[in-house]
Formats: sequence, C-alpha cells, structure tokens
Amino acid sequence: MTDRDEGSYTIREELPDPETFAALREAAGMTSRSIEGIERGLPNSLYGVIAVHDPTGEVVGMGRIVGDDGTVYQISDMAVRPDHQRQGLGSRIMDHLESYVEETAPPGAYVNLVADVDGFYERFGFEETRPASKGMYRRVECDDGADR
Repeated sequence: MTDRDEGSYTIREELPDPETFAALREAAGMTSRSIEGIERGLPNSLYGVIAVHDPTGEVVGMGRIVGDDGTVYQISDMAVRPDHQRQGLGSRIMDHLESYVEETAPPGAYVNLVADVDGFYERFGFEETRPASKGMYRRVECDDGADR
C-alpha cells in the first residue's frame, strides 16, 4: 500500500537501506546502532515503511515492526528527520504499522514499544505498563567498554 494523500510525501512499504537507517536514527537524536547490527537486523523485520519527500526523493522517516509474527509485535525505530517533522509523517507511519498489526496479528497478540515521546503513542491506544509490569533494557558493550 502506498499512501500519497497528504502533502508532498509518500509512505512506502519497504525498509531503508542500512546507511539511511543509521542516518535517520542519528538525525532524530536516537541511540546509534552499529552498521553490523543494522545489516543483520533489518532483514529480520516483520514489516517496515519509509516516508519519502517527493520533490527530492529523500527518505525522511521510517518505522518498523519486529517480533515473532504471532504472539509479540514491537513497534520500533520510529524516526522522522527534524526538518520534516510537524507534517503528520509520524502519524502516517504509525497508521501503516497499525494496519499491518490489525491485518496479521492473531487474537491475544502483544504489541509493545518503547516510547521516547510523551503523548504521541497514546493516540494509537498504547498505555504505560506500570504498575502491572515495567519496561527494562540492557545494552551489549563492545570489547573497549563502549556501547554497540
């Protein structure tokens, strides 16, 4: 499904290349990922979309879903370049990700995400898990002690 109904942007059902993925995360102020990790991880995505600025052909946003395609779906790597924010791209990306989940997830599937923006994901029915559970993470470190 390609969505061309708003502004000069197209949402495409595809994943960005690894370099664009890394650049979008950096531009959006997200934690960097190693190129090795990106190259290994992207092909394992269940579904992904990119936002393309039509006049330039530049990929300016992305989002994807990772998981087992049955019991767990995680919305991941939502990013829009700051100079293209406030155009509704995040919402359009989420609409596509949500449509994928609605069309493919069996009853009882768990859909989660780690939010770094207050108030955005709640519009899509997401809510904090506390006190029922809490989100946790651990980052793998490189041999030199730096995060990778």
